[in-house]
Amino acid sequence: MTVNFAPSRRSTVGVEWELMLADGATGDLVPRAPEVIESLSEHTAPERFTVTGELLTNTIELTSGVGLTVEAAIDDIADAISAVRTATDPAGIELLCAGSHPFAQWYDQKVTDKTRYHSLIERTQWWGRNMMIWGIHVHIGVEDVTKVFPLIGALSAYLPHLQALSASSPFWAGERTGYASNRALVFQQLPTAGLPWQLSDWAGYEGYLEDMVRTGVMADATEVRWDIRPAPKWGTIEIRACDGMSTLPELAAVAALTQVLVEDFSRRLDDGEDLEVLQPWFVRENKWRAARYGMDAEVIVDRSGRQEPVADHLRETIDRLSETADELKCAGEFAGLHSILSQGASYERQLAVAGAADGDLRAVVAHLIREFRAGPSRREPLSAL
Repeated sequence: MTVNFAPSRRSTVGVEWELMLADGATGDLVPRAPEVIESLSEHTAPERFTVTGELLTNTIELTSGVGLTVEAAIDDIADAISAVRTATDPAGIELLCAGSHPFAQWYDQKVTDKTRYHSLIERTQWWGRNMMIWGIHVHIGVEDVTKVFPLIGALSAYLPHLQALSASSPFWAGERTGYASNRALVFQQLPTAGLPWQLSDWAGYEGYLEDMVRTGVMADATEVRWDIRPAPKWGTIEIRACDGMSTLPELAAVAALTQVLVEDFSRRLDDGEDLEVLQPWFVRENKWRAARYGMDAEVIVDRSGRQEPVADHLRETIDRLSETADELKCAGEFAGLHSILSQGASYERQLAVAGAADGDLRAVVAHLIREFRAGPSRREPLSAL
């Protein structure tokens, strides 16, 4: 099977952000995405951003245009939020984001009326109906298809870092799970989801797709739901491992880290370097550790099995790549990583709120709504929360 990888400008950025729609009074999810999207369709048609539906009718997805910088992509998302508010505010609908809703139940949710979603639910049954998850996707442009799988292999070593920074699903259906990112382990139950297979080149990927299509596992490449995957239509690598980010500065910070990592690895390939790829059993263990312990995880950082606290390794990575961030004009967004490290990831803030409220998860939802609405803009520090 031949799969064309579209031409793309190197290290460009695109961002997708899945948001929950909640009742302003109760904090519970509301199935009102279709009416919100319909009311905005004419107004947003000429814009760079899009507002679309997702698997469940309690969710909208905001997508940026192609940004030459992280700033450009995040500004698109900020414009999209402003547009959505014109429909949700008068309707008493609040916006929030996390990897999971603290207390909503799967059986109360409605599936969006599209064939692809009904087919997914028919095949996956209970696990599919439990996909009450929200995430972000960051696309980075790759100018040469031969780089795609070396980049994916090297980036796999940083999946736990990205997962820990974004971890925001410590509660599930009203219970504390003991995981920083319960979403990470729920999502991988879907067919074709989870960690990418360690393929060495594009031909191997085409062979994989041919096998999967021939045996009826999937219809095409869009049904590959790996934590990192190629997006052939756009000419990008797409990072999908992250929980939903709860604030715009956190989204910007993770997008900046993703862009800087890809550019750094791409430069090494240009210099003729062979990029290190961790053993798949190390990659799998790192994913579990980050999902379980979040920013307190100790991760395996090289093929020898050397381990470091993920927060310490993040600080080392930030220092090492700060010059690259300057060159990509995302230094401000990149610096937001320090704020997450010092102020805590979303799951930590949610747990603190629940503790102060004697376990009342309505307070956690109110906190998430408040963070999203009244929290800092992209240009303000996370410490303003």
